[in-house]
Amino acid sequence: MTSSNAPTFAIVMLLTGIGIPILAALNGGLGARLGSPLAASTILFGLAFLIAAAGALATGTLGQIRISSDIPLHFYFGGLFVAFYVISVTFIAPKFGVGNAIFFVLVGQLASAAVIDHFALFGSMRFPLDAKRLAGIALMVAGVWLARRTG
Repeated sequence: MTSSNAPTFAIVMLLTGIGIPILAALNGGLGARLGSPLAASTILFGLAFLIAAAGALATGTLGQIRISSDIPLHFYFGGLFVAFYVISVTFIAPKFGVGNAIFFVLVGQLASAAVIDHFALFGSMRFPLDAKRLAGIALMVAGVWLARRTG
């Protein structure tokens, strides 16, 4: 990452973070109204597929869609994780609260991201987990917990 891209990347990821609870609320509401979190998730993934396919078509990368033996199998499991996330948040958020559901998602993301960065898993950049970074993560978890406390 170059420092000139950092502000743009930060803004895009901030907007992505803003979108996650909105996705949870909208898809949870759709699932409740349809009477099926799985039906709502199917609609979400259908629309997402159409948008991604249109983007691949528009950029000329549609031909890059393939399963190849030269790509390790575990790199294809992202779909499993996104399906688990969408289905679970669609089912749980209306019953548990969007804020409460996302609180636990954030804590899980912080822990997982720290481990992935520390060990440079899946070809990611390495950012060692030192005392300062661990303290920052702990403060983030505490902040999220304080923000979600009721009563």
